[in-house]
Amino acid sequence: MNKQYKNPRIVKKKKRVKAPSLHQCPQKKGVCLQVFTTSPKKPNSANRKVARVKLTNGETVTCYIPGEGHRLQKHSVILARGGRAKDVPGCKYKMVRGKLDFIGLASRRTARSKYGSKNAKT
Repeated sequence: MNKQYKNPRIVKKKKRVKAPSLHQCPQKKGVCLQVFTTSPKKPNSANRKVARVKLTNGETVTCYIPGEGHRLQKHSVILARGGRAKDVPGCKYKMVRGKLDFIGLASRRTARSKYGSKNAKT
């Protein structure tokens, strides 16, 4: 029988999706619509590089551009992953360096796997 209990013993909490536009995929391909800089929330002060990206599922999101320097412009094809930029409002996604049109960093020494850098030959 289908009964409604007043106080069920087990209350299942629904898990909040942190990157909803990816639709439970690890990454999504997208095309840059606009590449620009924005200023972060208080108390930080800088110019954060971000881009408006249209994903392959048709959704438009704001992606953070990690690392120093980039050659992205309108119509660049990128790979977006989850992970928010804490001091940029409304930015829940980051770009993957070293994939598609987004080149990796050559001069990177630490955390190279996040920035698409090869190991420097010593």
